Amino acid sequence: MTAYPQMTAEERKAEYARLQKEFEELKAQGLSLNMARGKPGKAQLDLVSDIFGLMQAPEDYVSDGIDVRNYGEMSGIPAAKRLFAEILGCRPAQVFVGGNSSLQLMYDTISKAYTHGLLHSERPWCKEETVKWLCPAPGYDRHFRVTESFGFELITIPMTDNGPDMDAVEEAVKDPAVKGIWCVPKYSNPDGIIYSEETLRRMAALKPAAPDFLIMWDNAYCIHEFEGDYVPFPDILSLCEEAGNPDMVFEFASTSKVTLPGAGVACFATSEANMAYMEKLLTVQVISFDKVNQQRHVLYLKDKAHTLELMKRHAAIMAPKFRAVVETLDREIAPLDIAAWRRPKGGYFVSLNAMPGTAKRTLALCREAGVTMTGAGATFPYGKDPQDSNIRIAPSLPPVEELEQAIAVFCVCLKMAALEKLGA
Repeated sequence: MTAYPQMTAEERKAEYARLQKEFEELKAQGLSLNMARGKPGKAQLDLVSDIFGLMQAPEDYVSDGIDVRNYGEMSGIPAAKRLFAEILGCRPAQVFVGGNSSLQLMYDTISKAYTHGLLHSERPWCKEETVKWLCPAPGYDRHFRVTESFGFELITIPMTDNGPDMDAVEEAVKDPAVKGIWCVPKYSNPDGIIYSEETLRRMAALKPAAPDFLIMWDNAYCIHEFEGDYVPFPDILSLCEEAGNPDMVFEFASTSKVTLPGAGVACFATSEANMAYMEKLLTVQVISFDKVNQQRHVLYLKDKAHTLELMKRHAAIMAPKFRAVVETLDREIAPLDIAAWRRPKGGYFVSLNAMPGTAKRTLALCREAGVTMTGAGATFPYGKDPQDSNIRIAPSLPPVEELEQAIAVFCVCLKMAALEKLGA
């Protein structure tokens, strides 16, 4: 197969005509396929729905002498703190266990910084003339929208094979208006990158001009391998403490893709000084989160080893889906020299960089053919990819047979967009 840039003009026209015919045939099938969000598929939800069979006896509602059905324990039951601390590698006293959504906890942390300031803030962020925020990109669109919603100025930081470009980060934090950074440190969304040890240590050792600079460490995929063994990951709280920055980081995690996204448990972990400060603010807001669900998860997940065994069962469902995507791209797209993509071993996405100027067109064609995907530009601040190149593929939701259909449509659309760009 000849690479598209090396084809003659006549060859490209002939290829485009062939693809147009194939595209019309696909449209005629009336497909309705979704690769837009990183949702677990039905098989994964079925895998863990036996969680609701727990807690049948009265004693199941008592944990460490605490009746989980009642008020109290605002920061979570001790058993849930111990479970998350073991998974994250921190201390139970550093863990706050909330409801089902880590995004809600992230939003609330930013909101409290805005209205009240953080532990080391000179004033609430709403009183600052300008608040700037670092956004490694490609990154997670919902992160960017949280800080954008508060009117922060979003600054793009390029991603490298080792994580965010730390030279750019270290230069940016010299500005006292730069108040924080978003990070997805393991199997980053969407690239699937694991931050290197050097990146971790440089991040923990930052010396920002802002005394209340905040690392928002979203460890969403900390145990989410779908290929190979579990990859241990250093505890960012310990690294920050060793570097003299114990209060600089808030880490977030949840069971959204371990048990059930709509009925899981989320947490944040931070220094004990930060915890005391946040608990004082949260006491005004909540009496307690759903401790019954926290206890249900403690009984179901038990400990880190048992949780990792469950994740292997998830991996057996996820791995064939990612293979279907990557193997199709390798077969249909790789010889054409029109795109490059990463081959992640964990997380929930495949990140593809198309020929510059073709991502929006590719996804418009996909929509026309009945395939829904994350919008072009979503992985960049303000939804604007300067190269119009990055496309996030989410293989987790459809069954493999539907996924094979969807990725086949995507490849046809990607080829057509590339040929249009090349003047076919």
